[in-house]
Amino acid sequence: MSSHPPHLHDSALPMPETPESARSFETALAELEELVGRMESGELPLKESLAAYKRGAELLAYCQSALKDAEQQVQILEKGLLQPFAPDNADDA
Repeated sequence: MSSHPPHLHDSALPMPETPESARSFETALAELEELVGRMESGELPLKESLAAYKRGAELLAYCQSALKDAEQQVQILEKGLLQPFAPDNADDA
């Protein structure tokens, strides 16, 4: 007997530490938003709320890691030359 309810089962999205999860930050974020909404609605029994909280914490860690990685990639691509945005027609204003 599984300790996870069917809608929270790990097959919905691989756990954050699995390589497959790297394919979709957006999917992880959407699942996290859905979990938060269900928890805030109060429709989940205690046991399911705890499972949802655990899954949400895993998704949050994955999303934070993905954002950090993306930020590092941008900095590498820009080779440390990040500058404030200045539109080309700033003098025309």
